[in-house]
Amino acid sequence: MLLRLFDHLAWADARARDAVASLRAQSGERAQALALYAHVAAAEHVWLARLDGRPPDHPVWPSLDLDTAAALAREAAAGLRAHAALDADGLAREVAYRNSAGDAFRSRVDDILAHVALHGSYHRGQVALLARGGGGTPLPTDYIAFVRGSPAARSTGVSAAGTSMAGTSMAGTSMAGTSMAGTSTEGTSHGVSGTA
Repeated sequence: MLLRLFDHLAWADARARDAVASLRAQSGERAQALALYAHVAAAEHVWLARLDGRPPDHPVWPSLDLDTAAALAREAAAGLRAHAALDADGLAREVAYRNSAGDAFRSRVDDILAHVALHGSYHRGQVALLARGGGGTPLPTDYIAFVRGSPAARSTGVSAAGTSMAGTSMAGTSMAGTSMAGTSTEGTSHGVSGTA
């Protein structure tokens, strides 16, 4: 199952990249979506570096252009998938690491992989919401859409510019403020503050 999750991760990251690319270059939505996409790619990279026992080359909230973030996502996905292919003993191995605040932790490889596979889903959803609100093309990244080759059913009661979340929280200060610049979200609710 872990291998399928990392096949999905690579597919979903590529679709999130396409959603970012669909937004106007100078729009606020694109800047926010790019920051989220770069965070997904960098978080995958940071966790891969921890699994490999080496320091990461990027922080968890980097400033990257779209092509650099996409290359980082592809590289991290391939490395993470290799870890997902480990045998039971390899997956049960504990990894010692420090988060971005310097706190020491130990986690099992399979727990780290599960975290990474789940983490990106949250932010890819935010990217899709920003794409919808900014006139771009939100692309489904659900796991079930990946395995069956078609997106989930669409909601008919919410328009892109309507009174739903698409027109409110994502365009406000919650995404553009301090929650995304220079902070990470490990150990706290996403979008507030924390460390990774």
